[in-house]
Amino acid sequence: MSDAPLRLLILGAHPDDSEFHAGGLASLYRELGHEVRMVSATDGSAGHHLLGREELARVRKKEAASSAAVIGAVGETWEFPDGELQATLDLRHRVIAEIRRFRPDLVLTHRTNDYHPDHRAVGQAVQDASFLVRVPLVVPEVPALDRDPVVAYMADMFTKPSPLDPHVVLDIGSRIDTIVRMLAQHASQVFEWLPFLDGTTADVPAGEAERLAWLKEWYTGIIRPRADRCREALRRIYSIDRTDTIELVEMFEISEHGGTLTDSLKAKLFPWMT
Repeated sequence: MSDAPLRLLILGAHPDDSEFHAGGLASLYRELGHEVRMVSATDGSAGHHLLGREELARVRKKEAASSAAVIGAVGETWEFPDGELQATLDLRHRVIAEIRRFRPDLVLTHRTNDYHPDHRAVGQAVQDASFLVRVPLVVPEVPALDRDPVVAYMADMFTKPSPLDPHVVLDIGSRIDTIVRMLAQHASQVFEWLPFLDGTTADVPAGEAERLAWLKEWYTGIIRPRADRCREALRRIYSIDRTDTIELVEMFEISEHGGTLTDSLKAKLFPWMT
């Protein structure tokens, strides 16, 4: 690899998946001058209790762009209906074309045993596309790549048929405020839809500063169990005296279906691990 900026592509199922699972890594890449593209395979049009699909799709498209802009990244939503995503040939071809056009060094996506069917579908589509991005006669209108990007799975806490194996762990304690600012752009979700699902709508404050504080507490409470899941990996990566004090992490599992993560490539993609 050259010294040119790296290219990170996050292929999530919904407009806020990238920030929720990889906002820390995305912000680090942007801080280091790398390019970040955050794609939602669906239009996000199912996630609300009051807004209709068409209006919600418009709202979430704007929210995705605003969230990405917090760190100077690019946010995009595709047109597949939220809640109806399947690992079809149409989705696979769209993923192949996206990977070829952006030419990422690293692709992040969901595991195929995640809780949400949309998550599983886009994860399956990325897995199915991983080799085919180099096959010229598949999606021939977009030139094939000469190498596979490294593919990694974003964190989930599901254990069957197998739990996430955290090959890569990032301490995001110093990045949590940036992640929260990104998530706050998805107001229809974090301040409306998700509190409605949790029955906590009445707890959401009105003021902007108070909302950010509330969202930070909510988000950190959800992701804190990740650190306990990956203590062994933390001990391999960070100094032993720091390991037990790390509470907030992002963790990723390298997929066997993408490019090979050599030692030199690992040092480029994940510099804090060297």
